[in-house]
Amino acid sequence: MCYLSQPLDVSSGVCDPSAGQPHRAALILARGGSKGIPLKNIKNLAGVPLIAWVLRAALDSEAVDSVWVSTDHDEIERVARVWGAKVHRRSPKVSKDSSSSLETIQEFIRLRPEVDIVCHIQATSPCLHPHHIREALQMITEQGCDYVFSVVRRHQFRWEEVDKKEGKNPRSLNIDVAHRPRRQDWPGELYENGSFYFSTRKALENGLKQLGKIAYYEMLPEYSVDIDVDIDWPVAEQRVLRFGYFGREEKAVVSLFLCKLSGCLTNGQIFTSVSGEDHVAINARDVAGIQMLQRENIEVILMSSVNEPLSRGLLEKVAQLAGCGLWFGELLNGFEVEWLIKKKKLRWDEVAFMGSESEDREILSQVGLNGVPCDSPVANLIAAKYTCQRPAGNGAVHEFAEYILMLKKKSLLPVHQEHIDRANF
Repeated sequence: MCYLSQPLDVSSGVCDPSAGQPHRAALILARGGSKGIPLKNIKNLAGVPLIAWVLRAALDSEAVDSVWVSTDHDEIERVARVWGAKVHRRSPKVSKDSSSSLETIQEFIRLRPEVDIVCHIQATSPCLHPHHIREALQMITEQGCDYVFSVVRRHQFRWEEVDKKEGKNPRSLNIDVAHRPRRQDWPGELYENGSFYFSTRKALENGLKQLGKIAYYEMLPEYSVDIDVDIDWPVAEQRVLRFGYFGREEKAVVSLFLCKLSGCLTNGQIFTSVSGEDHVAINARDVAGIQMLQRENIEVILMSSVNEPLSRGLLEKVAQLAGCGLWFGELLNGFEVEWLIKKKKLRWDEVAFMGSESEDREILSQVGLNGVPCDSPVANLIAAKYTCQRPAGNGAVHEFAEYILMLKKKSLLPVHQEHIDRANF
C-alpha cells in the first residue's frame, strides 16, 4: 500500500468523528448500453455474472453500510437485487453515452443525503477482494484522505508517439536506451487500474476539483483485471478462477454432492416407445463428472421425488449407470436434506447441491456450494455460486463437478499457493 499526498487549498472533507460514524456506500455503475460487449455487466464470467464478483466482495467486506448498483436497465436491476444489492435507477440525463461517472455519482448522492463516503467500484474488476475495500476505506476513515484510487505497478517502457510522415525518431519517456535496466533492478511505474475510486461526499460535490489529501492504494498485479472488449474475456476468466474471491465459503471442502436427477442429470424429457416403455437420456460427460468427484472421495447422491413421473426402476437404472446412490424424498425440501446431512454427520457448508426448479431454492440457499444449469428456471431467482454454460442433460453436471474440484484444490493450498514471481508477473 502506498500513499501520495497532494495538499491543496481546502480542508479535508472527512466527517467529524464526534458527529457519528460516517455512512459508507459502495456504488457500482452499470449502464445497459455497453458498446464493447453488450450487457457485459451481467454476462457470466466463470459461472457468475460479472457484476456479482464485485458485489460479493463489497457485501462480504463488512466495511460498507450499503451496497448500491446504479443502472438504467431492468435486467441489470434484477441481477443486482438477486445478488443482494440495492438499486438506484439513474435518470436518462446521466444514462447517455456521453455521461461521465462523476455526473452519475453526483446524482446518486443528491438523492442519498445520508451517504458520507462513496466507494465507487468498477463492475469490470472481478478479482477484487474484501480486504482491498477494507484497507482502502481505512485510508479515508482513519487517515483523513479525501480521495483514494487503485493502482498497479507495471514494468513497461514508454515511448513518445510520432507522426510517421515526419520521419522523426521517437523519444524514450521513462528509460535511458543506452542503459536499459533489467526488470528486477527497476521498480516500475504506477498506473491507475480502474478497480475503484473512493471519495468523501464533499470532494464529489466539489466535482473533485478541490481536494485535500489524496492517496493511492497499490493492488498486486494478479488482482488487477479489467474487461473492456471481447478479447479480454477469456483472459479474465482464467485469472478470476485463479485469483478471484469466491465468497465466505470458498475454504470449505465439499464432502457430499447432491444432484437432482430430473432437470440436471437429464433435461426432463421422457421418451416413450411403442411398447409403452419410458426412456431417458444421460450425457456420458456428466457420468464422467460424477466419477471425477468420486475419485476425489466426494460422495455423489442423485435426488428424486416419489412423485417423479418416471418409474422407480428406470431411475434406479440411471443411478446405476452413473455409478452413484439414489435418494427418494417426499418433498425434497430443506428439512429432508438436513436429515440426510445429519445422518452422514456433515455440515451444510460441506455439501454441494445442483438443482433447477423453483422448489429447489430453499436447498440451494443453504448449502455451502450451489450450481444450476444455464436453462433452469431457478437460475433467474437465486444468486447461484455457479451458473453452468451448458444446459441440463448436456454436460452441466460435468461442468459443475470441475468447478467443485477447482475450489477443492484452491482450498487445500496455502494462502500464497500461486507462488507468483512478483518481479516477472
